[in-house]
Amino acid sequence: MKLSKQFRELTAVNEVSFRVNKGEIFGLLGENGAGKTTTLRMLATMLQPTSGTAALAGFDLVTQPEQVRSCIGILFGGESGLYDRLTAEENIAYFGRLNNMREKQLRERIRELTHIFNMGEYICRKAGKLSKGMKQKVAFARSIVHNPDIMLFDEPTTGLDVSAIRNVHEFIMDCKSQGKTIILSSHTMSEVEKLCDRIGFIHKGRLVAQGSIEELQEQHQGKALEDIFVELAGENK
Repeated sequence: MKLSKQFRELTAVNEVSFRVNKGEIFGLLGENGAGKTTTLRMLATMLQPTSGTAALAGFDLVTQPEQVRSCIGILFGGESGLYDRLTAEENIAYFGRLNNMREKQLRERIRELTHIFNMGEYICRKAGKLSKGMKQKVAFARSIVHNPDIMLFDEPTTGLDVSAIRNVHEFIMDCKSQGKTIILSSHTMSEVEKLCDRIGFIHKGRLVAQGSIEELQEQHQGKALEDIFVELAGENK
């Protein structure tokens, strides 16, 4: 994997390369505009790389995009992307059908997710009438309705309150316990420290360091993660 993406004169991602194992959470840490979202959008086949490619669950994202889409779940921070005129259940079902789930299997899966996320009180309510926390739960359920092996989370706690952030973290750790391969982008140091097994520091489109927190601290005289990032950003201006 060596992914690059250029927008005219701007190189947004420059030969980024890393590997993530099953049951592992890999964190992409960087400032706003560093290239985290662009990297995840390429992995999700939403953007075509300018050069390079990557393998997800053994499928090449450039030559086998449909197979890649079938094995990934995507959750972006900020807006949930739900259809306001559809109910919570209809939003989840629509995404399941896009992933070619059989109707019986889909109904059973929605019942399971409704229980897991405690959505029984509002599963038949239109999404436009739901609170932000409720919408986030529906978005979680929608992202894993087809039981994907790989999860891509782009700043999933953006704009959420403390209670909702805890729910997100619990959801991500549950995915890990199920053996999912997880890539999480964030600019929040505490979130990365809490969730991630390994971290990649991305700065101006380049992956400038990667490793476990312990490995990175050992390489930087035991400094805090925030101090390591500031140091790396300064070294790579």
